[in-house]
Amino acid sequence: MSFEKCLLAKVIIAPVVSEKSSLAAEQQNRFVFKVEKTATKLQVKNAVEFLFDVDVDSVQVLNVKGKVKRFGRSFGKRSDWKKAYVKLKPGQDIDFATA
Repeated sequence: MSFEKCLLAKVIIAPVVSEKSSLAAEQQNRFVFKVEKTATKLQVKNAVEFLFDVDVDSVQVLNVKGKVKRFGRSFGKRSDWKKAYVKLKPGQDIDFATA
């Protein structure tokens, strides 16, 4: 595996599995991934195409701010992270069970 492909494999951290992301996958053919904070739309597109062998139509990324939580008497903050919505071209699908 070349160095560029190694870097692409590290862009996507994990799929986001929630009720909202499941509805987006079923109705709009969009899949949600947790990605590196420094990842760009082009990097996410290339990583999804390389890892899952699908054609990507569009990518939308957003920064998710970490929540302020209380731990006993003190307050703490969860880490910020980046989320990517990946829309696939018609006829394409990602099956996480086999991937």
